[in-house]
Amino acid sequence: MLDRMSSKELASWMAYHTLEPWGEERADLRNGVLCCLIANLFRKKGKPPFKPEDFMPKFWKEKPDPEMMLQKVRQLNAMFGGVDKTDQKAAGESG
Repeated sequence: MLDRMSSKELASWMAYHTLEPWGEERADLRNGVLCCLIANLFRKKGKPPFKPEDFMPKFWKEKPDPEMMLQKVRQLNAMFGGVDKTDQKAAGESG
C-alpha cells in the first residue's frame, strides 16, 4: 500500500489519525471508559472516582530512551527508502 501512496497522502492520513484516532489505542480508551463507568457505579462512598486511564494499559511507564527513538526513526527511514543524511552531515563537518 505504501508503495502506491504519495508522501502527501500519507501525511494527510497521519493528520486525520491525530484528529480522529482509530486502532488499538482508541479501543483501549473505549474499554477504559466502560470499565470506569462500571467501577464508579459500585465504588464506596467517599472514595475518589475512577478515571478511564486507571483501566488502560500503560505501555510507556518511563520516558522513552532518545537512542531507542533514533534507532526506530532510522528503521522507518530505511523501510520507506529514505537516505540517512546524519552520517553525511557528520562526515562533511569533520572534513
